[in-house]
This record gives sequence, structure tokens and C-alpha cells, in this order.
Amino acid sequence: MDNCSKQEILDRRYLDMARIWAQNSYCKRRKVGALLVKDKMIISDGYNGTPSGFPNVCEDENGITHPYVLHAEANAITKVAQSNNSSAGSTLYVTASPCMECSKLIIQAGITRVVFSEMYRLNDGLKLLESVGIETVWIPEENAGEHTAETSCASGCSCVSPSCAESKSSADNDASSLPFTPPVC
Repeated sequence: MDNCSKQEILDRRYLDMARIWAQNSYCKRRKVGALLVKDKMIISDGYNGTPSGFPNVCEDENGITHPYVLHAEANAITKVAQSNNSSAGSTLYVTASPCMECSKLIIQAGITRVVFSEMYRLNDGLKLLESVGIETVWIPEENAGEHTAETSCASGCSCVSPSCAESKSSADNDASSLPFTPPVC
């Protein structure tokens, strides 16, 4: 087994663990999990939710996310900042690609690699990470035929669902406009 295969196996396992960690979220619309890994050790974890001391309610009565809800990446980064560990040179495993705000935190935290499984609705955060040389790796979750327009269609699926057809016609979700490529081993 070569190094690329070993790394991809580890990447998939850490992403699986991030998906399990996402289940801790009280958010109803979307549950996101994140793990920070350095030297094959998990140094921090996070999931999307409210700040300490707030009620564990992420959405209002209309299903709109409260503006104070923290993303999984932000929770993992702030948690490691309170510890004796350093995130410099670490890899962030997150179930959804980072937004622009989380990407800024990732850069400042010295994280050098981001591995994710679902495409966030915007890719400006990924473009920012790539612009400063942070490696981004997209490993789509393997759901035998079940997917959303944000995930599989960005990688060029051939389905015919209305949401996928709409995303295929959108330049924003065109795979050629994305700043990264899935790993090739």
C-alpha cells in the first residue's frame, strides 16, 4: 500500500469520525462536525451550535439559523486555542466545506490542510484557502445514488433531479470553477 492510499484511508476514517461528531449538534437544518488532527492525533473537535451559556436552540420558529450560532470549524479552532496544543501544521476534517469566515480562522490558526465531504453552498471560503496555499481535499460521501446538488453535482453527476439540473446550469457550481480537485491515488 503506497503513501497516497494510506493517507486517503486515514482521511476517510477521520471524516467518518467527524460525521459521527456532527450528531452532537442541536441544529435541525444542518449538522456539521469537525476534527483537528496533528501527527495522527485528534487535538480538537467541534460541531455547529450555540456559544457556551446560550440555550441549545440553533434556529428560530421559522427555521432560520440564529446569527450567533458557531460553525463546527470555529468551535474546533477556539477549543484548541484554550488548550496546550497548537493547530499549526494540522489538518482540519470537516463534514461541510468551510465558509469565508471559517476560512479566515483556518488561515490564522496555521492549519495547512482541509479535508471535507460535502460542498457548502458557496465556495469563496475554499478559494480563499487555496489562494494562500492551504491544501483542500474533497472526498464526497459515498451515498449509493443519494446526494444533494451541493455535493455530487459539483463533481459532475449524471442525475436528472430538478435541483441537480439547476446547479449544472449555474456557473457557481460548475466543477471547473472550483479551486480544488478530489484526490487521485
